[in-house]
Amino acid sequence: MCDAAGDPLLVVMAEPAAALTSELRRLIPQLRAMVGDQRRVLVGFDRGGWSPALFADLDAAGFDTLTWRKGITADIHETSFHEHTRTDEHGRTHTYRLADTPVELAIGDGPRKGEVFAMRQISLHDRARSRQLHILTTRRDLSAAEIRYRMGSRWRQENHYRYARMHFDLDSHDTYRCGDDDPHRMVPNPAKKPAYQQVEKARRALQHAETVADRELLAASSPPPGATTVLTNDVIDTINADVHAAETALDAALDTHKAIPARLPLSQVKPGQQALDTETKLIHHAIRIAAFNTAQALARTIVTDTGYTRADDEAHTLIRTALAGTGDIIPDHDTGTLHIRLDPLPAPRHTAAIDELCTTLNDTNTTYPGTTLTMRYSTKPHRRPHTNS
Repeated sequence: MCDAAGDPLLVVMAEPAAALTSELRRLIPQLRAMVGDQRRVLVGFDRGGWSPALFADLDAAGFDTLTWRKGITADIHETSFHEHTRTDEHGRTHTYRLADTPVELAIGDGPRKGEVFAMRQISLHDRARSRQLHILTTRRDLSAAEIRYRMGSRWRQENHYRYARMHFDLDSHDTYRCGDDDPHRMVPNPAKKPAYQQVEKARRALQHAETVADRELLAASSPPPGATTVLTNDVIDTINADVHAAETALDAALDTHKAIPARLPLSQVKPGQQALDTETKLIHHAIRIAAFNTAQALARTIVTDTGYTRADDEAHTLIRTALAGTGDIIPDHDTGTLHIRLDPLPAPRHTAAIDELCTTLNDTNTTYPGTTLTMRYSTKPHRRPHTNS
């Protein structure tokens, strides 16, 4: 789950369902219980969750939809496109060429079959590839540029996990503690794959037998010039004997494959299966997400509130370096402050940028949790090089 900018807030760990649409329907009651009865939530996903019936169900449950349109869609006329701008959290202005039009989607399955569901379509004109892309949403209060920005921000989820694996050890083995796995959990049946391999083997054998039979039948029905031949049923049956045998084998393989259940309880597949402790992993995930969001917020402040000229390229590296640095923690109950004095970074320009960041953080007048001390940040000056007089 993410905030409006696409940065992650929390992770829900669960066994993935066969389809995104069924997983979203399963989560609707849980999400509603978490956020309350009235608050609306924007659910953004890729084309894998495409289902007009699902969009209608989400809307009825108080959830808004944001997704790419799937399937062949008629292009919007050029005159409908206009320039829209949006200023992001870094203070940068993005300009998009968009068309904002209403659409109605036919529902072809489920209890709503035959109905239509009205949505808002934001179309992008990709001139580089001479095509149009379409975003669908039920949010009508946001500007077209905001819808476009939020759909693009969904990629922050993928970027978060890629970045977190590199810098926050997201995939680390946090604990060796384990317990019994759910014996009733349905898992893939390992016998299904070998049975399907036998089906494919039988299909190849049938194809080979048909090829050989066709070649023998052609040879038998094409005698040399001046010669005659008679094809009796016995001759044809002899030529096709291998084909009939291969067909029988294929039918048997298909019946065997069909009779094998695709999924079985875990207790039948792997009795006594152990699973790593989930609670510890979830706690560590929460800590890592909090650390990620902290680094993101600080890097964003470097970009927007400091004069660091290379902030667009080096903000995250600078923050990682600063957070790994050393310093002093000085509580002062007389002045009611908790002073954080950071040691200078190797490069003076980096120290100057962090010093500007400290000024911004001081303006928030944040109180250290559990105390009445106001946090104050500063950087130590660089030592001047020693010179012999």
